[in-house]
Amino acid sequence: MFSPVVTDYWRATFSGEEALPRDTSFTIAVKADLSDDRRVMVLRTDDGAVRAVLTPSLAEAVGISLSQSQSQSQSQSQPQARSLPRLRSEADLLRALSEVGIELHPADNLFYFSPKGLIALLEEAPRPGVRQLSAADAALFAEFQSSASEEDLDAAYVELDHWAVFGAFAQERLVAAASAYPWGNARIADLGVLTLPEHRGRGHARAVVRALSKHAAQSGYEPQYRCQLDNHASLAVANAAGLTHFGTWRVVSTESTDA
Repeated sequence: MFSPVVTDYWRATFSGEEALPRDTSFTIAVKADLSDDRRVMVLRTDDGAVRAVLTPSLAEAVGISLSQSQSQSQSQSQPQARSLPRLRSEADLLRALSEVGIELHPADNLFYFSPKGLIALLEEAPRPGVRQLSAADAALFAEFQSSASEEDLDAAYVELDHWAVFGAFAQERLVAAASAYPWGNARIADLGVLTLPEHRGRGHARAVVRALSKHAAQSGYEPQYRCQLDNHASLAVANAAGLTHFGTWRVVSTESTDA
């Protein structure tokens, strides 16, 4: 269903010392080199698998032991993490994290193009009124941003200085824009899109997402589209743009008090 670029990225992100058996639908990995704002993450993919990864200090706090018995050290060259029996599900882990002051942000939906969908995208003719933006469009983009609410600007995170930006025009006015930036060290381009309220429902968001995604794919990147579970308008854009749901992803909240 998805490019190896996508599946390999998420597999590597959630790799580490295993705290639960690999053959279960719920796994926990312990990894030392996680950044503070991603010191715990949970990925639920549409095949039903749930993967969690967390730092050794958090693992210890929720009762996951990284110690290795003498018999294990004699039979295995690498230590394996062992978890308490109570951590048998995502709900168990979230409960244990909450007890030590860790809360997670609401989940993001993750969307990508299937190989078949990407082929159709690359064969698609450009839509009139949609083009790539540059620094020469700074005045148009500033006017566009001034017409959007702070809430919409924060949620969309569309910026003219991102890696690539595309806009849709109506009567020479910029009414929708999508931008992307490289995601981590992977060949993945993370997209954001914003349409002015009075121009929504006319296909502008779909058009700029597909134009930007085509550009990303032609540049060797896999387009990635994220949105909150309750953002129904953004979900509709993802579906209209031909993206396929991959799963949901959660990271640690800034409101956590474990520090």
